[in-house]
Amino acid sequence: MKRRFDTYFPWFFTFSDFLASLISLLVANLLLQLTGGFEGAGFSAFLPLSVFWLLISALRKDYKIGRTDEYDHTLRNLLVTLLWFLVATAILWRPLQSGNIRWIQLLVLGVTMVILMGSFRVFVHILLRRYRAKGNNYQNAVIVGKGGTSPRLADVFRIRKDFGINFLGYFDDQADCNQTRGGIKDFFGQAPALDLDLIYIQEHLDPALVKRVIDFADENYIKVKMIPGSSLQLEKNLSFSKYGDFFVINVNEIPLDHPLNSFAKRTFDLVFAGLVTIFILSWLIPLVGIFIKLESKGPVFFIQKRNGVNNKEFNCLKFRSMTPNDYADTKQATKNDPRVTRIGSFLRNSSLDEMPQFLNVLAGDMSIVGPRPHTIPMNQTFKTQIERYNSRHKIRPGITGLAQVRGFRGEIENTYQIRSRVRLDYFYINNWSFFLDMGIMIKTIHELLFNRENAY
Repeated sequence: MKRRFDTYFPWFFTFSDFLASLISLLVANLLLQLTGGFEGAGFSAFLPLSVFWLLISALRKDYKIGRTDEYDHTLRNLLVTLLWFLVATAILWRPLQSGNIRWIQLLVLGVTMVILMGSFRVFVHILLRRYRAKGNNYQNAVIVGKGGTSPRLADVFRIRKDFGINFLGYFDDQADCNQTRGGIKDFFGQAPALDLDLIYIQEHLDPALVKRVIDFADENYIKVKMIPGSSLQLEKNLSFSKYGDFFVINVNEIPLDHPLNSFAKRTFDLVFAGLVTIFILSWLIPLVGIFIKLESKGPVFFIQKRNGVNNKEFNCLKFRSMTPNDYADTKQATKNDPRVTRIGSFLRNSSLDEMPQFLNVLAGDMSIVGPRPHTIPMNQTFKTQIERYNSRHKIRPGITGLAQVRGFRGEIENTYQIRSRVRLDYFYINNWSFFLDMGIMIKTIHELLFNRENAY
C-alpha cells in the first residue's frame, strides 16, 4: 500500500473535499435563508462555487498533508485557500452581485466554511495518521552515521508511528548495535535493494562523504535530509535566509517576525479593541469613574510604567482600585489588601480593572493576547534571577496570556510561579498562531466566569 496510496490519495482527497465544500455552501445558504440574509439560490447555482473551491484547492495542492505536519498547519492552509475563495466568490459569483448586504453574506459563508471544512480536513488528517500508525503508507528510511542527535531521531520514528516512516537502521563505521546494518561504505552496496525513500545524514559526517551520499540519492530519486546538531534542536522550527548562493540558519526567528502574521495579529487587535471601546468602554468608563470618585479621592485611572515590546516603557492603564499610596509600583496586591477600596475589590475580582488596557491596544502598546506586562521594578528583579526572562519582551504584552489561563495569574508568591510564567510566555512567543490566540481568549472567558481564586 506504499506507492499505490500516494498515487490515489490526491484524487480521493480532491473529490471528497469538493463534496464537503458543496455541503458547506448549502449549509451557509440555509443559514442565510433562515435569517433573511439572502434571497436564496438553487442547488445548481452553488456548483460553480464548489468548482471555484476545487480549482483553488487543487492549484494550492492542499492534498499534500505532510507526514510530520500538525493540525494547525492543515488549518492554516485551509485559511489561505478560503481567502482566495472568498475573493473569487465576491468578484465572480452572480447570485451575490444583486445582494445589498454582501459583506454579511460573505462573512456567514466564510465562518461556515471555516467550521465545516476545517472539521473535515482535520478529520482527514486524523484518519491519515491512524492509517499510517497501523503500518500503511510508509516510507523506508535509513540514517547514515550514528552519533550526536541521530539516536533521538530514531526514537522519534519508533514512538511516532503515525509519521509512517519505517526506520531500517544505521550505516556507521563505529557503531555496533542491533540497528546497525553495516559500515558507511556498505551503504552504497545495500541501498539499491532497500527500496529507500529517505536518507538522513548525521551532522558530523565528512563533507566529501556527504556529497557522495547526496549524488547517490539524486541518481536514485531518494530524498536526503540533514540532521542538525544538538545546538540547533530548539523549541521551534528553523528558517533560512539566502545571501546570493549562501544560506544561513535563522536561529531565533519567531512566527510574529513574519510580516503576514504580524499584520493579521495587529488587524485583529485593532478590530476587537475598537469594538470593545465603542460598545463597552464608551459607557463603562464614565459609570465606573463615578463610583471610584464617590468612594475615594484621586484619579479614575491608575497609570503605571511597564515594559513593553523590546523593553520599551509605556503607560499601562487600569481603573484605580486602591487608595493612592506610595507602594503601588513596588508592592503587589495581596489577599485582603487594606489598600483596595470596595469598588476596587469588585473591579479586581471581576477583572474589570483591566478593561482600559484596550485603549493601550489601540495605541499600539499592547495586544489582546501576549505575555502580561510586569512593573519595571519587578522586571529589574526577575531578569537577574530567571534565565531568558527578557525574551518575553520580544512581542507586545497582552491583556491576557497563556500563563494566565494556565493558572499563573495574580500575586507571585514564589520563584516557581514566575519561572512557570516565563516558560509559558516563551512557548507562546515561539509557537504563536491565530488559533492559539483564539484558544487563549476562549479559555480566558472561562477563567473569568468560573475561576476567581487568584483574583484579588
